[in-house]
Amino acid sequence: MDAILLTHEHADHISGLPVLLRGIKSRTVPVYATPSTAEAIDWNNCEPELRPFQAGSRFTIGDITVQSFTIPHDAADPVGFRFEIGGWKAGLVTDLGYIPESVKYHLRDIHFLLLEANHDIEMLKVGPYPWQVKQRVMSRKGHLSNDRAVDFIAHDLAATTLTLVLGHLSERNNHPEIVRMAARQALDHRGLPARLVVAEPRCQTELFEFD
Repeated sequence: MDAILLTHEHADHISGLPVLLRGIKSRTVPVYATPSTAEAIDWNNCEPELRPFQAGSRFTIGDITVQSFTIPHDAADPVGFRFEIGGWKAGLVTDLGYIPESVKYHLRDIHFLLLEANHDIEMLKVGPYPWQVKQRVMSRKGHLSNDRAVDFIAHDLAATTLTLVLGHLSERNNHPEIVRMAARQALDHRGLPARLVVAEPRCQTELFEFD
């Protein structure tokens, strides 16, 4: 492990970080985060080697070029990432209420994309969450619904995409088969050859490799 990159400070993304850092005893692994994200984290007596960066900045880790970009989410300074190495381009975009043009720009010629498909609107509306939480999830700074993810696939997913992974699925307000069916229809309608993978909650995905 050469580096750890943080998108934002919410517990479901960083709660295991102190344990992970304490478990790496052989050497120090740098943690990349925006200053606002780092300040919002309770490091639990852990002193990481922080490598701060500003949202929108570009930096390198070994042979990998990392482009960060701002995403709309209710966190201190949330970001997505675009990675480039040897001609390959990969994107990671989760925890955003919608996909603005600025985010689409960074995904314009991607080969691999991990994209959020968090909830089915109708399941969320009739689900067990308090109304205030439902409003947060559905807001423009909440989480990406199946409909918004599929709309991106249908109109904006790059034709260069070889693998599309849909993830960050809600365990209570979504179902992998709903996501898979809707995304498959959108890909087929456009005639895109991208391989579709749905990352199911609490299940490890396969290892994705680039040749």
